[in-house]
Order: sequence, then C-alpha cells, then structure tokens
Amino acid sequence: MSETEVVIVGAGPTGLTLAHELALAGVQTLVLEKLTERVQQVKGGAIQPRTAEMLELRGLLEPMLRRALPGPPVGANFALLPVPLDCRSWDTRHLSPIMLPQWEIEEVLEKRATALGARIRRDAAVTSVEADDDGVTVTTDDGLRVRARYAVACDGGRSAVRKKLGMPFPGRDGTYLAVLADIRLSAVSPLVPRERGQISTLTRQANGYWAMLIPLGDDRYRLTYGHEGPADRTRDTPVGEDEIAAALRAVYGGETVLGGVDNASRFSDATRQVEQYREGRVLFAGDAAHIHPPLGAQGLNLGVQDAFNLGWKLAATVQGRAPAGLLDSYHAERHPVAARVLHHTSAQRVLADPRASEDVAALRDIFIDLMRLPDTNRYLAGLISGLALHYDVPGAHPLAGQRVPDADLRTDAGPTRLSALFGAGHAVLLDVGGLVPDDVTLPGRVDLVRGKSTTDLGAGALLLRPDGYVCWAADDAEACRAGVLDAVAEHLTTG
Repeated sequence: MSETEVVIVGAGPTGLTLAHELALAGVQTLVLEKLTERVQQVKGGAIQPRTAEMLELRGLLEPMLRRALPGPPVGANFALLPVPLDCRSWDTRHLSPIMLPQWEIEEVLEKRATALGARIRRDAAVTSVEADDDGVTVTTDDGLRVRARYAVACDGGRSAVRKKLGMPFPGRDGTYLAVLADIRLSAVSPLVPRERGQISTLTRQANGYWAMLIPLGDDRYRLTYGHEGPADRTRDTPVGEDEIAAALRAVYGGETVLGGVDNASRFSDATRQVEQYREGRVLFAGDAAHIHPPLGAQGLNLGVQDAFNLGWKLAATVQGRAPAGLLDSYHAERHPVAARVLHHTSAQRVLADPRASEDVAALRDIFIDLMRLPDTNRYLAGLISGLALHYDVPGAHPLAGQRVPDADLRTDAGPTRLSALFGAGHAVLLDVGGLVPDDVTLPGRVDLVRGKSTTDLGAGALLLRPDGYVCWAADDAEACRAGVLDAVAEHLTTG
C-alpha cells in the first residue's frame, strides 16, 4: 500500500487547482483520474472576474491569458438576456469573462501542480473508499491501494467517491437534455454568427430547436442545442453526427454544412447539492458537491473557488498548525455560496426557457428593463462575476470576510500590486498605515508587507488569508498591537 498526505479524486479544474494549492504548501498530494487523457472539449471555458483575480494571486492567470480565445471582450450575462453585465463599479482589473477551453485551463494547472511535486495518476478509476478516524484508504481498478490522511472528491456530478460513501445528493432532476459539441463547419448560411458577441445575439430558435453557436476561429464552433420534442434519449446516449447535422439544418438552414465533430456530450439542468462538504476525513468540492443549470457560466468558477478556499485550510490541518474549526469553516463558507448559485441559476432557467409561456415572456421583458438600471445591473454583475462574494468571518471590522481590490502598492522593495504578494500561498499582513509594531513576530507562512496604497483599502492594517479575503483589520495602532497576533492564531495558523 502506498501512502500520501492527501489524495484527490478527479483531475478537472477543481482537483488540479486544489493539487496546486496543497503542493504549494508542501503537502504530499496524489491526484487520481479515471480518464486516460484529458478531454479536449471547450466546455467550462469562461473564467469569471473573481476567479481571474484568484488565479492571478498565484501567477496562474498569465499563462491562461496567452491561450485565451481571440475576439473582443464580451460582458457576462444573466439568463441569456440581451443586457451585458457591467463590472466596472466593482473595482477590478478583469471586467469580462476570459474565454478559454477547459482542457487548456487544466493543462496550465497540471503543469504548475506537478512542477511543485503533486503526482497525477491517470486511468485509475476509484473502486472503493474506506474512511476511519485516522485517514482514508482508496482503491482503484488498476490495482493501486493508497492510504491518505484526507481525501477530496473532485470527481464531478456523478462522483464515484460520493456514491461509494453512500452520500445523499438531494435536489431536483433536470427538465431537459441538451447537447454540447465542438464542431467544424464546411459551409455556413447568413444565420451563422461570424464573431463572438453578447450571448443573446448567438441564440436562435427554429423548427422545434433552440441553439447557440459560438465561433472559435478557423471554422470551429461551440454548438449547444436542445429539442422541444419528446425525450427519447438519456444522458449516456451517444451524440451522432447525423443528429448534430439535423439540428444545424433546422436552426441555421440547409446552407450550413457540418464538416466534422471533435467531441460531443449531453447535459441536463439538474440541481443538486450535498448536505455536508465534509464527511470525517473526506471532503467534497466542485461538481461532486453541487450541480446546477449551466447558466451564467458558474460551474468551473464555483469549483475553482472551492479549491482556493479549501487548499490552505487543508494544508494547515495536515501540517498540524490549523486553529480549531478551520477545516470545518470550508463547509460553513462554501456551502452557502453554492446554494446561492443553485438559487439564481434556477431563476435564470425560468427566464431563459426557450419554451416560455406568455407570462414568462412578459416577466422577461420586465426583467430586461430592470437590468438596464445601474443598481440592478451592478447587483447581478457582482453575483455572476463572484466579485460581490464575502464570507461570514467573525470579526468586529466591517472588512472581515471581504475581497480586497488588486491595488497598486509602493513598498521599500519598489512598486508592486496586491496580487503579487500571494505567489507563495502565504497569508499577508499588509500595513499601509504604519500601524504594525516594529517588534511584531509573525509565525511562518504569514508575511508582513509595509507600504502605501494608491487607493483607500478601508483600513490601515489588513490581515489577508491566502485566498485573498480579509480575516482581520485595524484602523489605529492601538487596535493593531492589541489584536493582530490573536487574529493570526484565531483565523490562520497556530505556529
């Protein structure tokens, strides 16, 4: 039997982000993936602004930007409605989603995680999961038996780990099946969009079908479609070229000719969430913990942000320096976030329904008018982008649990940005008001940075978690001296 400190099941964006975070902290990490190779499918290809900010904390965003799909920036959407969401009032450097195929996101994450020491084993489907008070034993169909202190299920909506442990996955079944396909067109009609634009301009309904066709360049397209007829297929029914060609003809006319299919799969709008993100020594993240309708491009982002929240907490726990209750705060913080996504994607499902009744059509018209109001647009932009997210972190200061914008800083070492302080995955005590005593001694993995900010950060001293959220702040020197070390021990690390 082999041993590791943490075993992660699933090498998608969630599992690979978590592997990177754990390896960065020096935790022995093994990732098990049932697929023999990465699926080169465009699915999950929108990096929302808050996720972009978090990737930038680790220097992961820049290599993804180099691979991003060409085209003008396009604002995020709510329920496919024709009003772009405007993130400018949220004080971010990333105003629009970054379009990048999921497999390329995974490639960047895997390269960085393995460079830090994480191991990835493919063609290894999990056949059993046995958990006890001291750890977890995972067995795979290729003969591996591995013992770990903790296991994390990042293996998708049909999670084998969740099923092996008999974990309920309550929620609602899907109301429709749809197809997602990466295709090539050898001929196109005037109805086929020529460039990527606001999502409402890319959707069509005709002859009982609804479809969305996104140009990717070089005659490649991402096609999503569904049919209003009776459901005579299941999620596991293969998607044939004849079926895709028929949908294209029905929606985009006979002049549109399918040149080839790179890959295709079916999905539904089911909504489910596990009741607890931790079951003893096993934790759940990404689609293994929650699934929802694919509206607003939330899924990949929700999972990656799960991993950023969990990574530093699990590392501190494995290394014996976690304050009491730190690992349990993963569920306390992330479960409500996903529940909110399930809630607003359910609302989007009603507004975006291609089979909408007259009443829903009227509701949609009213909602479009509301989205044009600045306050409504800002609210929805914060919701979809993740920039409005804040955690319920105990603390008297109003900044506790908040995200901090990526401000420009002037330090003794020279000019820098807030995001550049987190490359090592440490927490940061940022002193922009000269409040931190000269004789303060911080534990390992908490970095003191003194300097000035070009913008008001809301406090003179801020204690920032490794995931970039404030866990404590002070407005004066007395409060800083009295509280900073207690805050480190309470929220971050005991040594």
